Amino acid sequence: MADKDKKADVAKASGESGREEVARFQKIIGALREEVGKVIVGNREIVDGVLTCMMAGSHALLEGVPGLGKTLLVRTIADALSLDFARIQFTPDMMPADIIGTTVISDEGGKRDMSFRKGPIFANVVLADEINRATPKTQSALLEAMQEQRVTVSTRTYELDKPFFVLATQNPLESEGTYPLPEAQLDRFFFKLHVPFPGREELHQILNRTTGTESTRAGATASKEQILELQTLVRDVPVAHHVQDYVVRLLQSTHPEATTFDAVKRFVKFGSSPRGAQAIILGAKVRALMEGRYAPGIEDVKFVALPALRHRVLLNFEGEAEGIKTDEVIKNITKNLPETAK
Repeated sequence: MADKDKKADVAKASGESGREEVARFQKIIGALREEVGKVIVGNREIVDGVLTCMMAGSHALLEGVPGLGKTLLVRTIADALSLDFARIQFTPDMMPADIIGTTVISDEGGKRDMSFRKGPIFANVVLADEINRATPKTQSALLEAMQEQRVTVSTRTYELDKPFFVLATQNPLESEGTYPLPEAQLDRFFFKLHVPFPGREELHQILNRTTGTESTRAGATASKEQILELQTLVRDVPVAHHVQDYVVRLLQSTHPEATTFDAVKRFVKFGSSPRGAQAIILGAKVRALMEGRYAPGIEDVKFVALPALRHRVLLNFEGEAEGIKTDEVIKNITKNLPETAK
């Protein structure tokens, strides 16, 4: 009886602790949303998507036409999180050393010395603007740093600052003079987010804010240490077996050889890698915390499945010829996949 009471006390304490952690997470995220909203008009879903990537300790790919405020969004979030910000404008003539840094020789007092001059990758938030304009060699240098969170120059290895986020952008309209990211490189991005064109009322707000004399900049609402603590909290969130099983079946359903969906068999060439499932689980954990819950449900999985999978599912020739959209295929799966295994 005593053991039973002890277990009940432990469970109660754990529940109270969980509620406190969720409340703290919501408070910080709420303050971030409010501060970002002072600068960015609308785009709540995109803001939450970027914050989800950050809380999961990963990176995002933003796709949208020029002028939609992608750079301003990333800079504003960096300001609100008290993080160092660096922007890399990619061009075809850019070299890996322009991103990572280079070894320089100094001659002071007649004595030669070699030192490493850090590149813009050594920041907490790195905006990789128009990443598809860089050559594959330069893209690989950035993506390797994203994956390993360290860079090697000559024989020395340098750790990148933590937290570390890369938010890359690409313009879907222009193809001339670009180098599309291969599927293996795209797979390293946690989410791919489509930045929409603003609506009528949002356009009015944008004009009111940007054509006058006043300018607003986001104030700091969280510290680096708090961000790292929240990342740890996300990892500690439990996932029920039936939720994880749904994610596994969802991932398998994107593969033409394992699916029961006719559209996937007909139009998909390759399904998602296991990284897609990892992104869904972590993204669902973050969304659950944002919504005030300490454990994700299947509704959270469905919510994050689209940005987590849209760049990981590759259409075949027939799918492209028919004008099929990857988003449509994924939405069809999440809509019709049974929540429990038969």
